[in-house]
Amino acid sequence: MSELERFEDLIGWQRARDLTREVYRVSASGAFGKDYALRDQIRRATISVLSNVAEGFERGGDNEFVQFLAVAKGSAGEVRSQLYIALNQGYLSEGQFKELSQKAAEISRLLAGLIAYLQTSELKGSKYRSRL
Repeated sequence: MSELERFEDLIGWQRARDLTREVYRVSASGAFGKDYALRDQIRRATISVLSNVAEGFERGGDNEFVQFLAVAKGSAGEVRSQLYIALNQGYLSEGQFKELSQKAAEISRLLAGLIAYLQTSELKGSKYRSRL
């Protein structure tokens, strides 16, 4: 893996940004837009994915990054679960549900792959370079 200098370069973060945009779009109107509890919770969960990837990256150490990636991955699962609720309530069509759920699952896979890589890598993050 080549050295990354910005969290914005991470594909998982980019996909999470796209998912957040889409969740905001579909939850902005109609009955979904009026279900404040679900609307706000699913939005917070998508924000959590994107934010935790960024925060973990900026911490500069692999162990911390892995922790934050795990939280982000959990939030992606939370989004998928809330998408089922939105589907069951009739807020999403089957097509919308499938598309958004697949995006959230892809993000989970990307984050899992990055976690696995970091756990086996000899790289130690920018925070530890001066000690090596």
